[in-house]
Amino acid sequence: MDVATALDRLPKVELHCHVEGTMRPRTVVDLARKNGIPLLSDDPTDLYRYSSLDTFLQVFWLVQSTLGDRSDWARLAYESVIDGAAHGLVYRESFFTPARHLAAGQDLAEIVAGLADGLADAEEETGARVMLICDIDRAYGAEAGLELIRRLVELRAAGAAGTERVLGVGLDSTEKGVDPAQFAEAFALAGRNGLRRTSHQGEETPPSYIEAGLDTLRCERIDHGLSSIQDIELTKRLADQRVPLTVCPNSNVLIANAVPRLELHPYRRMREAGLLATLNTDDPALTDLDLGREYHSAMLAFDYTWDDMVQISLDGVEATWLDETAKRELTARVQREAAALGASIRG
Repeated sequence: MDVATALDRLPKVELHCHVEGTMRPRTVVDLARKNGIPLLSDDPTDLYRYSSLDTFLQVFWLVQSTLGDRSDWARLAYESVIDGAAHGLVYRESFFTPARHLAAGQDLAEIVAGLADGLADAEEETGARVMLICDIDRAYGAEAGLELIRRLVELRAAGAAGTERVLGVGLDSTEKGVDPAQFAEAFALAGRNGLRRTSHQGEETPPSYIEAGLDTLRCERIDHGLSSIQDIELTKRLADQRVPLTVCPNSNVLIANAVPRLELHPYRRMREAGLLATLNTDDPALTDLDLGREYHSAMLAFDYTWDDMVQISLDGVEATWLDETAKRELTARVQREAAALGASIRG
């Protein structure tokens, strides 16, 4: 077996993947027609060209706009897991960002229930497991973010369908020019109600934004976190406290253009500095990517060995919000299957 195939089959965790960013091109076309959303082309891959994070977000928002009802969210969630499991995904904590849909009149309860419908069907078919993280969209401001978390808390308290899958909250969309501190009240409310916390920081912003994510928002993980390596004290803090960073190297090149080429990405330096830097795809369908290729491209770009890649997979397990029993079980599975795959390569 060649190493690319082995990496594709290696059991993998993903902690930074936006469910909207997993939408198949055919699904974009189908849902756009169903919901009366105009597209510039019947082949939406023609649209997937970006010069910055902000220009990518324009396409991401278009894809989001095609999600009109509960059944659309269910289809998206189902296909997301089917496509991920085909490349070694066994567990994912997946983002969804409902602000745009709520503003258009959709109900958060229906969105979550739709996602849960699709996830349940795909889990039964694949054996993978997926939980949800409800992201606040920075572009909609602090009050909208706070109202989103209030509504989520209400739904969870009422036992609304699918809300048991929502284990945390996040913060995404454009980083530039948006002070993370304005979302402190929303994050505090989430924390008081047992929701875990993470936020996108440090992809296009300085280390101070990562510090704000930790100290003001009380985040337990940081998504991207590239600029952490620029600050020695912050790097040491993150390493000492084993704060996970959910890094997406190919996305940082293809979407944000934060790095010109993959081999210049700071991922290896981050890990060598002791950071718990996991490996993720971000928006795989929109970048013609999958988790197996993310791992193989990282192996080649950063001159990693098979054992290095297995350790990255194991670090992903450590960084999850699973309980300790589930972590031990998943760790044992990765180790067991990695040993068999490694033997097939070496054989």
